[in-house]
Amino acid sequence: MKFIETLKNVWKIEELRNRIMVTLGLLLVYRFGAQVVLPGIDASKLAEFSGNFDAGGIGGLLNAFTGGAFANASVFALGIMPYISASIVVQLMQIAVPYLQKLQKEGESGRKKINQITRWLTIGICLIQAPSYLFGLEALGVPSAAFILGKTPMFFVSSTIILVTGCVFAMWLGEKITDKGIGNGISILIMVGIIATLPLSFAQELVSSSIMLVLIELVIWFVIILLSVLLVMAVRKIPVQYARRTATGEYEKNIFGARQFIPLKLNASGVMPIIFAQAIMFVPSALAGIGFIKDTSFGQSMLAIYSDIFGLWYNVTFALLIIVFTYFYTAITVPTNKMADDLKRSGGFIPGIKPGGETAEYLDRIMSQITLPGSIFLALIAIFPAIVVKFLGVQQGWALFFGGTSLLIMVGVAIDTMQQINSYLLNRHYDGLMKSGKNRKAVA
Repeated sequence: MKFIETLKNVWKIEELRNRIMVTLGLLLVYRFGAQVVLPGIDASKLAEFSGNFDAGGIGGLLNAFTGGAFANASVFALGIMPYISASIVVQLMQIAVPYLQKLQKEGESGRKKINQITRWLTIGICLIQAPSYLFGLEALGVPSAAFILGKTPMFFVSSTIILVTGCVFAMWLGEKITDKGIGNGISILIMVGIIATLPLSFAQELVSSSIMLVLIELVIWFVIILLSVLLVMAVRKIPVQYARRTATGEYEKNIFGARQFIPLKLNASGVMPIIFAQAIMFVPSALAGIGFIKDTSFGQSMLAIYSDIFGLWYNVTFALLIIVFTYFYTAITVPTNKMADDLKRSGGFIPGIKPGGETAEYLDRIMSQITLPGSIFLALIAIFPAIVVKFLGVQQGWALFFGGTSLLIMVGVAIDTMQQINSYLLNRHYDGLMKSGKNRKAVA
């Protein structure tokens, strides 16, 4: 089989083999750390809490992203999400802060400084989230008997330091996977955390449902995965004509110039609109818990609506926010003006469109047109878990894998990692991907 032959070719390339082994080793360290409970908490007392953790609440969503570390009161309970939050903040600040804009233009040295700023901001976010998590453990359902020495100041200080260190260590693991392993390390850590809860969620669904219903759910699941792959990979190709350079060094615009394409992605923003929208969806329930609001009927109704991630109005609001943020994030990450300027400087042009401002307007118009169906499709995938819970009666933990951030992250990371492996195969072992053609000599 060609798949078996491809695996053999992967193993033949020493550099690729070493990178895969490094990645697997660091992931093993990360999963081991997710099982280590914070000092001062009785792990045996957490068993009932973890087993009854509400998958339909916001805590269940956070638990899914950390691979169960959130419910286990692990040293990695904060996961890698503070780093993701810091990255988003820094990315948005690059639009408005001149200093960050300057760093962005400085190339590799500027990128290193931006990464350093992101790391310090991650620590700042951890210092806020860690005490909040510790104070909220009892409210989440952890019994008082689980705190061996009580909730003393020493416990909070030491546990805060450990949680911050755990997040920084997870961030370091992600960066090492990117440098020494295969794929994007941070994304892989998130994906592994999500996949870690998959077997248990599926087993619970298998026990509570009939075999026929589970088979139907699996078929639907694979269809959604295929649609998610299409969403990630779909592009609109804009034809570009490049003028031919003459012997005198000037450009000659004629039909013999090289013809290429500008690929505009249907979903240029990836999963970021879902992450933005998810962050906003935490706000109503947080506001509803404020003292003078939670005692009112309005506060109680708002808390009931926005605490259920599978509820109707929660998902209607969620979908609308995703569509809005898709347009917003696409506008700030797809520089149509820069693309038009670069195209003009390189002697390229879109047939029938004047170079410069008219090209920028044309690209902007095309992006607006393809972003609408892309944003609606993204919103539908994001709320699909609520749809399968409502109409198929799927267990809430298993439903999280039918769409939303979880599925799109898994699909996106899998595609990115496979593309990196494929590039190694194309460079070192031609027959690994092609049915015909002569072998290239593998380069160790």
